[in-house]
Amino acid sequence: MPITPKELNVSIHRSSLITPLKETERKSMFLSNMDFIVNFRIGSIFFFSKNPDFPPETVVETLETAYRKLLVTYDYAAGRLKTDEQGRLEIDCNSAGAGFIVASSELSLEDLGDLPSANPNYQKLAVTQLKGFDVNDQPLLILQITSFKCGSFSLGVTFNHMMFDGIGYRIFLDNLASLARNQPLSIVPINNRQLLSARIPPQPTFPHPELSKLNGPLKGIVLEPFLPSIHKIQSKTFHLSSSDIINLKDKAKMTDEGSNTYMVTDFNVILAHIWRCMSLATNTGNEPEKMYSLAVAYNFRHRLRPRLPSSYSGNAIYSVKPTTTCNELEVGPFSRLVQMIAQSEKQLTDEYIRSAIDYIELNKGTIIGDVFVTIVSRLGYLDTAYPWGKPMWIFPAFDNQVVNIVFVIPDIEGRSSTPSVNIVVSLQAKEMEKFQGFYDRFLGKI
Repeated sequence: MPITPKELNVSIHRSSLITPLKETERKSMFLSNMDFIVNFRIGSIFFFSKNPDFPPETVVETLETAYRKLLVTYDYAAGRLKTDEQGRLEIDCNSAGAGFIVASSELSLEDLGDLPSANPNYQKLAVTQLKGFDVNDQPLLILQITSFKCGSFSLGVTFNHMMFDGIGYRIFLDNLASLARNQPLSIVPINNRQLLSARIPPQPTFPHPELSKLNGPLKGIVLEPFLPSIHKIQSKTFHLSSSDIINLKDKAKMTDEGSNTYMVTDFNVILAHIWRCMSLATNTGNEPEKMYSLAVAYNFRHRLRPRLPSSYSGNAIYSVKPTTTCNELEVGPFSRLVQMIAQSEKQLTDEYIRSAIDYIELNKGTIIGDVFVTIVSRLGYLDTAYPWGKPMWIFPAFDNQVVNIVFVIPDIEGRSSTPSVNIVVSLQAKEMEKFQGFYDRFLGKI
């Protein structure tokens, strides 16, 4: 029987601030323009199976100690946002503390039903704010451990995206797990955001249609798709099996133009499938010539010259914006959509990225788009080994009233073979019905 939100009854036993184990230097941390364009909270919920050697109280004690040790290296995670004399946002590394919550549920993990199914209950497993704190004094990072009646537990992590991108977050988690195992840091992070400073003077050399122009100081702007909708939104998980992905790849290779098959990757066909389904579902006016763009973040550490260190902890991601009409999305060749995505990614050269950084410096711009896709499944979060084992599954922690963003998450262990994935979508009810129809139609299921 489905569980309604009020039945989860998560009890919070402790909500506190955790400070670094050792005294850290008080300083201001520069944030790059690539940090500014992701000024919103995000996170994830990791589910762990019961381990008799690590009851919940032991997990709490182990993680709290590791957390405090890690905040010595990640001192900015215990800091607070502030503005400098020019009104530019930065982090005051003041050891004010990061959030730590200990909670429990009266349910067993099995009571949650099918874990991949989007469930509004999950948001109670990863709170985004600590009660009793002013909005300007909220910690930038919060960890929440919630134990279930069966002995299983979840680890919810929420943070301001300006602190990490997906790779930086993975490094943070690997280091947390390593310290929990009483081992040294897995990877020493490079926290110097000055590596992505704008040039002096700024000199953008591309028009950057993927960026808006804004006025005012560079304080970081919340992207429109991450603002709560005024309409009632529902979330749903769609399974994309290995055979579905193979089917999409076969369709992408069917063309009279003989498109390059190297462009036909799992990644690109998944993106193309989401792009067309989301665009057509949200085109409520049924306007065939209406333009829809796709925004997906690409790691550019290896694209810069010289290369950015692979252990760079800040945001080294950027999105280009393939755009086309609803008519082409619906009746045009699927291979063309895949080709557009692949060609857009090739735009991300060293000069294009440097130009974008300079453009943001001058125009205070932020990424704009119609369909935002976050590919969680490629980041390897389920491979992080804690003393009690690896996570059995992961689910995004996000405001389920947010629209136009799609999460691609790993398939639950044992459900089917790699590279099957789950796609989490949030839409209005009528749009969700349309999305389901297009999703099944383009997979050949109806």
